[in-house]
Amino acid sequence: MTLKVVILAAGKGTRMRSDTPKVLQTIGPCSLLEHVIRVSRQLGDEPAIVVYGHGGEQVTEALAHLPVQWVLQQQQLGTGHAVQQALPHLDDADRVLVLYGDVPLVTADTLQAVIDADGLGLLTVLLDDPDGYGRIVRQDGQVQRIVEHKDADDAERGIKEINTGILAASGGHLRDWLGRLNSDNAQGEFYLTDIIAMAVADGVTVTGVTAANPTEVQGINDRQQQAELERAYQLREARRLMAEGVCLRDPARFDLRGELQCGRDVTIDINVIIEGRVELGDRVSIGPNVLLKDVTIGNDVTIHANSVLEQSRLGSEAVVGPFARLRPDTVLADKVKVGNFVEIKKSTIGTGSKVNHLSYIGDTRMGAAVNIGAGTITCNYDGANKHLTVIGDNVFVGSDSQLIAPVTIETGATIGAGSTITRNADAGKLTLSRSKQVTTTAWTRPVKKK
Repeated sequence: MTLKVVILAAGKGTRMRSDTPKVLQTIGPCSLLEHVIRVSRQLGDEPAIVVYGHGGEQVTEALAHLPVQWVLQQQQLGTGHAVQQALPHLDDADRVLVLYGDVPLVTADTLQAVIDADGLGLLTVLLDDPDGYGRIVRQDGQVQRIVEHKDADDAERGIKEINTGILAASGGHLRDWLGRLNSDNAQGEFYLTDIIAMAVADGVTVTGVTAANPTEVQGINDRQQQAELERAYQLREARRLMAEGVCLRDPARFDLRGELQCGRDVTIDINVIIEGRVELGDRVSIGPNVLLKDVTIGNDVTIHANSVLEQSRLGSEAVVGPFARLRPDTVLADKVKVGNFVEIKKSTIGTGSKVNHLSYIGDTRMGAAVNIGAGTITCNYDGANKHLTVIGDNVFVGSDSQLIAPVTIETGATIGAGSTITRNADAGKLTLSRSKQVTTTAWTRPVKKK
């Protein structure tokens, strides 16, 4: 038996009030549809068959990097019609799992239970308030039919088990039942749920599998539901990380929008956002309101509040922030300190060096044990091209200095405060550039006119 997964993703999503198709709206690190495709990959090796329609080019282009077999539904004539479009790609002996591109949080374990169920596996869920949903009517524990809310009597409306639409059946049965669907209803659509009654009539067992958590099977139709599922996803990821030993100061104020790999005794404060792939070593402390995107951080590193780090690598015992920004291609060696309101871009900072205050370091190779004074900038751009600044070991740069690239500050050099350095500075020497200080006695400070 081969498992084939069919994902229905052709809906328009009018209530999202967006030019972006609903299935491309995001939860956490990726789109709703990508979440569903990812979970399908955990179940088998066959590429998912995605039935798409509204915003077709946007959908296929956005997810072109995924192993998917795309099937176009030209007209949106209901869920049954959508699955019919996939029939040419299904064999009778296949086990076919039908999923929905706007139900992003269903888990592989739950879906495996549906796949393994006897006959037609049907995923259901218990809701405290099932108003508006189709009820699951059972007899002796077996599913007999689905009754829509508007058609249910008082006893049926008291049922709290509802249909999610997710099901698994053999390809042969599915082909037969879909061929017998009709659109004799108010919407003029072909409903996939109608095959449940067909299965019972044909003597095929319909096995209901109840989802453990309602958020697993919750779909998204509007921005409020999107926000609710975003928090559900974040809380699920937070619990997973805490189970692995990560200390989250407040799991409700944590956002994982990528992949996070942590060592031991990692502490993450509130409102931290993780994007891309982030690796944290042992005993790393991340302060509040920090953004980490595609960074690798060594052991015993402290990132203070309100810092932004992108595409950077940090050695052990580094300290960054508060209010620091590390831009792409920044590499900090061990024990480097980058202080408040410092921006570093495409630069390598050597072991034990310090850039503590109000500085910009760009396109720079800096050695070890360098001290950069407050307000120092490397002037790396001449209006057309970027140029390199090279700073040797044990250099001291006084405050409010400008290093005009291309320039080299040799080992052990000292740059006097307030200097504009346009030529190489000699090793072990004091280099400065200042105009002569004068005091003018004939000058009077202007006063405001009445």
